[in-house]
Amino acid sequence: MSTGKQLLEELRRDEELRRALAEELIPEALRNRQLRRAMLLAISKEMATKDDIEGLKKATKEEIENLRAATKEDIEGLKAAMKEEIESLRAATKAEIEGLKEDVENLKVAMEGLKKDVESLREATKEDIEGLKRDMEALRKAAKEDMEKIAAELKSYVDARIGEVNTRIGDLYGVVKASLVAIVVTLASTILVPLLLRALF
Repeated sequence: MSTGKQLLEELRRDEELRRALAEELIPEALRNRQLRRAMLLAISKEMATKDDIEGLKKATKEEIENLRAATKEDIEGLKAAMKEEIESLRAATKAEIEGLKEDVENLKVAMEGLKKDVESLREATKEDIEGLKRDMEALRKAAKEDMEKIAAELKSYVDARIGEVNTRIGDLYGVVKASLVAIVVTLASTILVPLLLRALF
């Protein structure tokens, strides 16, 4: 293999070597007018032309338009999806509100029933209290009558006993009176008989 080919292979393999060679050759090439011209011609060939720029502008505009259209479609799709989601949420919310209204109505009915039950309980309790008052009044009246009856019977019994005692006292008084008379007569006879005998004899 020739030296030139070996150098070319070495340059292809070694990036640092290529850079160092370029740094050595470029200043030398820039000093030479012919080399500068050749380099400029080569660079100008690689530079974009006016048509290339117009094509690039057109392609960029088309890309922008496509992107705008795609973005618009995405926005429209997003708007449609959001609208559907909002409508679905609205329908669900409406259904929940209707259910809540129904629950409220059921609660109102239950409250009315409870109110009626409470009123019925109040009336029944009032009637029970009135009945209890009547029973207590009847019991008080019966107790009063019983007490009056017992008092009358007790008075009759006491009066009867007092009458018996008075009768016994009267009988006893008669006995005592008769005993006293007998005692007086006995004393009188005991005393007077000796006196009379003494006076007569």
